[in-house]
Amino acid sequence: MTRVRRGYTARRRRTKIRLFASSFRGARSRLTRTITQQKMRALVSAYRDRGRQKRNFRRLWITRINAVTRENEVSYSYSRLIHNLYKRQLLLNRKIPAQIAILNKNCLCIISKKIIK
Repeated sequence: MTRVRRGYTARRRRTKIRLFASSFRGARSRLTRTITQQKMRALVSAYRDRGRQKRNFRRLWITRINAVTRENEVSYSYSRLIHNLYKRQLLLNRKIPAQIAILNKNCLCIISKKIIK
């Protein structure tokens, strides 16, 4: 069997991996074996943190809505607001009321008072 020269194929594979790791520091951007390990680690972290980011933003939105609703109505809470939204069939996700809470607190108070009645 004839000998196969792997120069072109191997070099192309390594340069593709190096492009991914070009912004890493030290050996993590220079040594092929370390680059592949770091690439796998980076992709795992990216996948895990996409879910974590969604979770964190939802917590932030809930906290903002709860702060504004408790600030204006003494006996009113976030859970009652969401419950009343569902009862009235107003399908708002948590992002929109959170933005309203930041930009215009009075508007969220008006919405919550209309829902109660």
